[in-house]
Amino acid sequence: MQQARADATSDAIGDLKQQIEALDQKVKVLERQKELDTEAAETKAKDTPKISVGNSGLSAASADGNFVFQLHGLVQVDNRTFFNDRDNHNQSIVGNDTFLLRRARPIFSGTLYKDFDYMFVPDFGGSSVQIFDAYVNYRYSPWLQVRAGKFKVPVGLEQLQSDQYTSFNERGLPTALMPNRDIGFQLWGDIGNGRLSYAAGVFNGVGDGRNTSNADFEDHREFAGRIFAQPFRGTSVTPLQNLGFGLAGSWGNVSSSATGLASAYLTDGQQQFFAYTNGVVANGTHWRLSPQGYYYWGPFGLLGEYVISDQEVTKGAVSADLQNTAWQVAAGWVLTGEDASYTGVTPKHPFDPRANHWGALQLVARYADLNIDDQAFPVFANPATSASEAKAWAVGLNWYLNKNIRANVSYSHTSFGGKINSAAATVTRQPEEVVFTRLQLAF
Repeated sequence: MQQARADATSDAIGDLKQQIEALDQKVKVLERQKELDTEAAETKAKDTPKISVGNSGLSAASADGNFVFQLHGLVQVDNRTFFNDRDNHNQSIVGNDTFLLRRARPIFSGTLYKDFDYMFVPDFGGSSVQIFDAYVNYRYSPWLQVRAGKFKVPVGLEQLQSDQYTSFNERGLPTALMPNRDIGFQLWGDIGNGRLSYAAGVFNGVGDGRNTSNADFEDHREFAGRIFAQPFRGTSVTPLQNLGFGLAGSWGNVSSSATGLASAYLTDGQQQFFAYTNGVVANGTHWRLSPQGYYYWGPFGLLGEYVISDQEVTKGAVSADLQNTAWQVAAGWVLTGEDASYTGVTPKHPFDPRANHWGALQLVARYADLNIDDQAFPVFANPATSASEAKAWAVGLNWYLNKNIRANVSYSHTSFGGKINSAAATVTRQPEEVVFTRLQLAF
């Protein structure tokens, strides 16, 4: 009987060993299957495009990062309301108050083969569709890049600031003397993690405040360059980390071209206060020089620039070398305590009234002056209708509801100098007073 029990126990132990071995085999099979599944998932992930959607727009990238596509957008809906635009003779400017779609831009950008960046920006705002930016950029490294196509000429500080980040609805008077977008080639880069930036390019050449007409049929070119330093960027000297200053300029030669001149100089309210008379053409050297700088520390921001635009002009047999100048100082303070910067304000607490969050508020102010060369009058410009100087001051409040939505309200006052004939002039016969509002969506 004891032997039978022993045999039964031995058989049970044998069966148990077999079961354990079988289970162990199954575990090994399952572990191997898991390894195969993991390897398959990793292989699939390597071949699967990456898509992301957020407050920075839509982004799609190939699995290896060689190809990237990004879709951004900018929409600005403005209102301009003018006050006291009636002179002592009870004459008024008719039809200048307006709602307008100031900008409506889908922004397409991305990367090809890791090192080739591109950007294409049409604009559906205004009265016609335009292509603002269309370029390819080769990025060998941050300090050595080459850009070709249509883009902003590297001269004006506020002009180079993205449209979504400007403190006021319209840029200050110095921008009227700057080139806007042109077609050309540019060598540029950032050295020392952005402590020193440079740009040097050759372009078709455009008049003050103009965009290129996409073709320039003459033998001359315009050279433009800029060097900008932020010597304390990334250092432990916190109060000076966002101090930047630089010098920019352009030089070119124009052969008897009306498009080489500014089409007109405009006020903050985008009304013409100066224009050359018929028959005046740019004919000779055109150079610009612009010292510039900004300073941001905590909620405080300050931006300033000065520009000289020197152009040789002719009308018939009469010639002159006209030197127009402008400058501005703009300051801001973020009332809710966020950091100010050249690239706008990011609210710490995006707008959400249910959580008692209201976004960020920024108070801004600006003073600007544009002076026309006295030699322009009376041969090249009519002193009865064009002012020789414009002085503008403005104050405003910017409300950043979140990173993508912003609302602005501002007031601007512009006074004019010169021998203005109130019977012949329109805009310049009394100071311009205008209230701006804007609702902006940017992503």
